[in-house]
Amino acid sequence: MPRPLHHLLAYALTYFLIACSSSATNTTTSGIYGQVTLGPVCPVVQANQPCPDQPYQAAIEVLDSNRNHVASFQTDAQGNFKVGLKPGDYILVPQSPNVMPHASEQTVTVQANILTQVTIVYDSGIR
Repeated sequence: MPRPLHHLLAYALTYFLIACSSSATNTTTSGIYGQVTLGPVCPVVQANQPCPDQPYQAAIEVLDSNRNHVASFQTDAQGNFKVGLKPGDYILVPQSPNVMPHASEQTVTVQANILTQVTIVYDSGIR
């Protein structure tokens, strides 16, 4: 006896969701990872009281070497990120909602099957 149509649709939807979730859990074999920080964060730095840069949550745009948009990502609350990219040369463009804080663009080369570590430092403007 043939199964009702809604059973077949439920099976198809379940199969689709499993296929989508398994592709989302694949490990990234090439791309970039790292952390974004903000500094200085203290108005006056004293020798006996260190004031290290702090993690910073930021939006970053990824461009190819011809300045075409490839991807955008947001760091987590600790400034960490991991982005899969095909091998090639990229320009990372940190986004700033105002003049400060500000971070400069930087180039990065991604090699096949390697995650390249990147550190992006935003200048807080505190002096």
